Amino acid sequence: MATAQEFDPAIPLASAVTPPSGWYTDPEFLRLELDRVFLRGWQAVGHIGQVKNPNDFFTGSMMCKPIISVKGWTYGLDGTLLKATRISGIKNFNKNVYHNSFCASVLLNRKIATYSSFWKQDFGLLPIKVATWGPFVLARFDDSSQDTVDDVVGGDEWLGSASDLLSRSGIDTSLPHICRREYIIECNWKVFCDNYLDGGYHVPYAHGALASVDSSVLNLQDDQDFIDRSLKDSEQVQIEDIALCEGVQRGLESPAYGVGRYAPSVEMAMHHFHCLLHANLSG
Repeated sequence: MATAQEFDPAIPLASAVTPPSGWYTDPEFLRLELDRVFLRGWQAVGHIGQVKNPNDFFTGSMMCKPIISVKGWTYGLDGTLLKATRISGIKNFNKNVYHNSFCASVLLNRKIATYSSFWKQDFGLLPIKVATWGPFVLARFDDSSQDTVDDVVGGDEWLGSASDLLSRSGIDTSLPHICRREYIIECNWKVFCDNYLDGGYHVPYAHGALASVDSSVLNLQDDQDFIDRSLKDSEQVQIEDIALCEGVQRGLESPAYGVGRYAPSVEMAMHHFHCLLHANLSG
C-alpha cells in the first residue's frame, strides 16, 4: 500500500520529487484520503442561494455520503438528521425522507406510535456539522471541529491563511451563483487538482484559446453576453482538461513511472497542495 511517508515535504521545491504513483492508483490510499482528508474537514456541499426560503432544499452526496440540505434542518437520504444551519428559519421540524413522516414537538409517525418502549432519542437521525462561509454551505462528518450549529464557520478553519485574502477580495460576500456543471473524469481526484495547480504551465500547449484571452475583458461585470461567452469557453477548457487528466492517469498506472519533478518557477501551488495532503494524511 502507498503511504504518506513516501513524500517528503521538507525537501525544498527545487529539489523535491512529486508524490509516487501509488498516491494516485492505490485503492487503499484513496480510502485513507476519504477518512483523513474529506470526512475530517469542511467540504462545500452547496450554496446559500439553494435554500433562500423555509423548506427550500437541495440534494447531493459528499464522498458517498448522500445528503439533503433543508433550510432550518438538514437530512440524509437515509433519514440521517444533519444539524441546523445559520440559514435556518424553521425550528422543531423533522422529516424522515424514507417514510415521509414529520415530527414537530411530540408529533410522530402514526405507525411508530404503536411501538412498545420506543424512545425517539434512541433511534434519532445522526447529526453531522453544517455551517456557512460567505455564499457556501459546508458540512463535515467528524466530531473534532468546534460546535458550529446555527453559526458561520471561521474562514481559517476551512481555508486556513487563504481566508483573509479571499475575504478582502470579496469572495465571501459578493459572488453570485451562475450555473453548475458536472463532469465524469476517469482519473484520481488529485490529478485534476494538480492540473489546476501547475501555475498555467500547460495552458499555452493545451488551451490555445484560453492562452490568447485579453485580460482587459476580465473587468466586465453584469454583462450577460460576457457570462455566456465565458461559460462556452469554460466548457471547451474542461473538455481539453479531461483529455489531459485521463492521459496523465494512464501514465501514472504504467509500471514504468514512479515519481517526477516539479517545475520550481510555476508549480509552487502544486507542491504546497501535496504538503498539505501529507500533513492531513500523517495526522
